Amino acid sequence: MPVQPGDTGVGAIKVVLTSPRVAPGLLTRAAWQAFADADHIGAAELRPDVQAVVGSGLVVTQVEGGVAEHWGWLSAAAAEGQQVAWLVGEDGEPGLLRVVADQVSREPRPPYQVEILHGSYDVPGARLIDLVRVMDRLRRNCPWDQEQTHESLAKYLLEETYETLEAIDTGDRAHLREELGDLLLQVAFHSRIAEEDPDEGYSIDDVAGDIVEKLVRRHPHVFGTVDAADAAAVEANWETIKAAEKQRSSVLEGIPLALPALALADKVLGRAARVLPADAEATEPTDDADRLGRELVALVRESRALGIDAEQALRTTVHHLAQQIRTTESG
Repeated sequence: MPVQPGDTGVGAIKVVLTSPRVAPGLLTRAAWQAFADADHIGAAELRPDVQAVVGSGLVVTQVEGGVAEHWGWLSAAAAEGQQVAWLVGEDGEPGLLRVVADQVSREPRPPYQVEILHGSYDVPGARLIDLVRVMDRLRRNCPWDQEQTHESLAKYLLEETYETLEAIDTGDRAHLREELGDLLLQVAFHSRIAEEDPDEGYSIDDVAGDIVEKLVRRHPHVFGTVDAADAAAVEANWETIKAAEKQRSSVLEGIPLALPALALADKVLGRAARVLPADAEATEPTDDADRLGRELVALVRESRALGIDAEQALRTTVHHLAQQIRTTESG
């Protein structure tokens, strides 16, 4: 619509982009100013963020139709010299934004101003909200996801853990990023299943809240007034606080016996050092298997003394051996 004779003002269109991952109404000052200055505010639907704007005392018009109708409503008002704002939907309304971009770059320029504003921004961790939403939808609508239980998912949790370790071993950062995502999915999936327990249900927010509280409690040198000169002091503080929290009757409580053998030996030796003297006498081995087992434990003890992870050291060496085999086979 062309500018009518007698129009005294220059119209303007302000398209306001917002993040669906922040609370409705948490908008930038520029966004609120654009809404306050607008003669008309439009949106495709009355979403929570739109309702927040309405709740502030502003009037928002729900414009029916698609991109053509939305742009027609905006451009008609702006061509008449009015200030009009548009609150973009959760999907980003790419079709409308393409039209806006074309209008901004075309010649001759339209008889009104066109501006895109960022009304809110994602905060660190915001995409985790997307994961929670997707997982919730899968649990409600996907037949396979609906059937899963903590028990049926256990094997996938183990597999994803080992695949993540493999990605670390290979040094492939893109692969590691992918596997961390798969591992994160397992946490989200188990948490979503846990919500459904009628008596002892909990959500992923509860899971996250628990670990946050634990990290704060066990890092008094960061969140409190305790001093920790080095990593060893940090670890000592952690174990002291952990022992007070758990009130365990044995130093071995809490060690998962399903750990790989070298990792299990490392854990047990670490706990044993608290109660057994370094020169504790050992009985003679009963057979070759017993002797080899003791020698392996001795190697783990040596690894601990050198600050080496025995499990990782063996994994690295075996991977090198596997690479040599592949090289020989391909030669």
